[in-house]
Amino acid sequence: MKILLAHNFYRSSAPSGEDTVYRNERTLLEANGVEVIHYESFNDDIDESTFAKRVRLALNGAWSRQTYDELSALIVKTQPDLAHFHNTFPLITPSAWAACRDNGVPVVQTLHNFRFICPGALLMRQGRPCEECVGTSLAPALRHRCYRGALLATLAQVWTIFANRRRGSYGNLVDRYVALTRFAAGRFIAGGLPRGRLTVLGNFLLDPPPPGAGDGGYAIFVGRLSEEKGVRTLLASWEQLRDIPLKIVGDGPLKGELEEIARRGDLPVEFLGFRPREEVMPLMGRALLQVIPSECYEGFPLTVLEAWAGGTPVVASRLGGLDEIVEEGVTGVKFTPANPADLADKVRRLVHNYGGARRFRQRVRRNFELHFSPCAHFDRLREIYAEAIMHSSRSRRRRPFPRLDLKGIPCP
Repeated sequence: MKILLAHNFYRSSAPSGEDTVYRNERTLLEANGVEVIHYESFNDDIDESTFAKRVRLALNGAWSRQTYDELSALIVKTQPDLAHFHNTFPLITPSAWAACRDNGVPVVQTLHNFRFICPGALLMRQGRPCEECVGTSLAPALRHRCYRGALLATLAQVWTIFANRRRGSYGNLVDRYVALTRFAAGRFIAGGLPRGRLTVLGNFLLDPPPPGAGDGGYAIFVGRLSEEKGVRTLLASWEQLRDIPLKIVGDGPLKGELEEIARRGDLPVEFLGFRPREEVMPLMGRALLQVIPSECYEGFPLTVLEAWAGGTPVVASRLGGLDEIVEEGVTGVKFTPANPADLADKVRRLVHNYGGARRFRQRVRRNFELHFSPCAHFDRLREIYAEAIMHSSRSRRRRPFPRLDLKGIPCP
């Protein structure tokens, strides 16, 4: 089987988890005998040196003729059975879907963020969830300047969504949309994507770390130190948790402020800054628990899976996809967002009831293996590809979906 896998990489100065997921999925398919054809664009190649070039980029963001022509030629040359898209912004654009349709290739689109229904892409404003534009006019986005805080930049994003709605791109060109959670799928349906073509598949880890012992005696936070990540709530809660050390891994605009809060309050908090993955994984494996205090809608954070792979339970906000991902008492506990007292209470309960308990950590790890291993992900991906080809075949004759045997990456 041939799969055309497409992705627009973010800037190397601001890498995204989407880039990692794309690479992992590409490796997973190739390891299981699928011939993968790559179509990739890179934001590092974007030239925004003049106003005219920025305007041209904005105008092409809705529909790129260059992408349509390049992808059409690639399809004719390679004859893929299906095309699977990850990020299409800003260079690939929905014109890529049209190239596939016009050449008889079924389309799968993974929805890593809310860009097709929200000009700001995150359903977030001023660090908090916002759904003003969902299922309605996009005018609030212009009023609030939701993309980069700039009116013209926001106008370009509004135009991209509006133009593709009018063109019918979202409703007619994609055979299967893949949301990361049921919560996200619900937001997309409310925003106008076709209910019957939405399915759910979370992220996975290609090379999960080994189980950890949880013997470090500390809690850990791994992520960006910014408003929407709930880091102020995190430190406020630690005023009530002085007997539990907290390690904070990551950097961001609030780092200096948080360090000052911890210093003034004499909190048991250690700021480790950015660390490479090979250093973070052992830290997670030794932690009693991981805290994810986000006050925005998260997609499907890879840090959650990395914690679970090490057997480490998660204390997460009861908000958006996190509320769905974390199973109470099975893989962690949940607390009321932006509530330091409730967060402190849930951390203390988890430490008191399960802190470092071998059997509980084994259960967390086993749940990861059952649902988020490479084997589990590939099985579900095959089903989604079959569904997309079946949907496409209703209007076009397609070759039958080939049977694929798992190989290369063993099931746990």
